[in-house]
Amino acid sequence: MRSKADEARTNALIPPPSPEDSDPDLPLEPGPDVQVGGNAVESLISEKHLGLRIRALRQRASIGLVDLGRLTGLSASFLSQLETGRVVPTLRNLARIAMVFGRDLSYFFNPTPQTLFRVHRAEDRVRLPQSGSDTPNYFFESLGYLVPDRQLDPYLAEFQPGKAPAPNFHQHGGFEFLYVMRGTLRIQHGDDLHDLHTGDSVYFDSTTSHSYSCVGDDPATVIIVTLQQPTNSSPSRPSKTASSRPRNPKVR
Repeated sequence: MRSKADEARTNALIPPPSPEDSDPDLPLEPGPDVQVGGNAVESLISEKHLGLRIRALRQRASIGLVDLGRLTGLSASFLSQLETGRVVPTLRNLARIAMVFGRDLSYFFNPTPQTLFRVHRAEDRVRLPQSGSDTPNYFFESLGYLVPDRQLDPYLAEFQPGKAPAPNFHQHGGFEFLYVMRGTLRIQHGDDLHDLHTGDSVYFDSTTSHSYSCVGDDPATVIIVTLQQPTNSSPSRPSKTASSRPRNPKVR
């Protein structure tokens, strides 16, 4: 038999159990000053939007509830209740879901990222002339100047009548979209000439040389959207020095 001295030495080597090692069915003893109300708990859970985050991960990966259930070992009906907020997930279940999508548990508890949303008021826009010309062929207003590191550049341009087409063409990476609101705009894309009338639009590869000019006696008002890099290329890291100032569109 072991002596009481041996048992005392053995017990001294065994650390006390931590809360994580304790029986999950046994309640932990809170400190004397700790009081957590049910409303506070519900508010905390609601703020994290756990169900919405689970649904966003699933939809982004185009995975159905049945498939996610097969991958996590959870039923589709239970997952549906998680997404709609009718049940609260345990950390174990959240970990299963996070592992399917290659995420860490912290994904569900980090602050919700703010989505990009910028309103540009008409009275705040600035009308600028074609740069480098005493008699500009067009005037333009940036429709996206408040968005830093933007992926596309929208403009409202007004091409002046009676101006000869610019002799030099331009080209840039990506694509371009034009919609004619009023008037007639002539666009030369490579060797081809096209007249666009009110309501017409065009989408083209802007790596091909192109140029514009107004046709007729009235100005041509056009919405121009340029995408500066091809859609099949990997997005570059946003530049820390990028400016939100309106850029002069490369139109001629």
